Amino acid sequence: MQPHKQDQIIGILLAAGKGSRFDQSGAQNKLLQTTSDGKTVALAAATTMLSVLPVVAAVVRDADDALAIALEKLGCKLVICPDADQGMATSLVSALSQYQDADGWLIALGDMPHIRSGTIAALVTQLRNGADIVAPFYQGERGNPIGFSPRHLAELLLLSGDQGARALLKTHPVIRLDVDDPGIHYDVDTPADLATPN
Repeated sequence: MQPHKQDQIIGILLAAGKGSRFDQSGAQNKLLQTTSDGKTVALAAATTMLSVLPVVAAVVRDADDALAIALEKLGCKLVICPDADQGMATSLVSALSQYQDADGWLIALGDMPHIRSGTIAALVTQLRNGADIVAPFYQGERGNPIGFSPRHLAELLLLSGDQGARALLKTHPVIRLDVDDPGIHYDVDTPADLATPN
């Protein structure tokens, strides 16, 4: 299998969710909260991706809200998804639609601030070396982010609901990348999750 062009792996950061488990009132955007190590949740996730990938497309609800402004200032390309309430797949499809010509996509979640840059780099290397789907595993359990080659673009563009790309992982072979990175399992769902994992 031919390696993919180095500069065409695109990072996609899904950051358009409401985070209702974090704050049912909707007053606090969990992606703008600060973890116990002083990092803003979504900005930490984006910074790690940007340290490896030249293009990171951040999917947000509104170009004018504080999260979008902060992500764009950081260097992300904004993808506006006003229909994000329809589910994670809608956010993903909106980004893929704008970057269909890429040679691969690394799909990450905006509420996972503790993934290591080495994990991102290793996943990208797998994509560049021809992997169709690659996922990180820590202590035997699969985590995020997930990498996809263009082979799966048509299926990805047909996704709907709140499962994101998870369905494809059940129906296609997945390259397993074992990493020493508990951050691939650690997302922020509640205020207690802002504590930095050991």
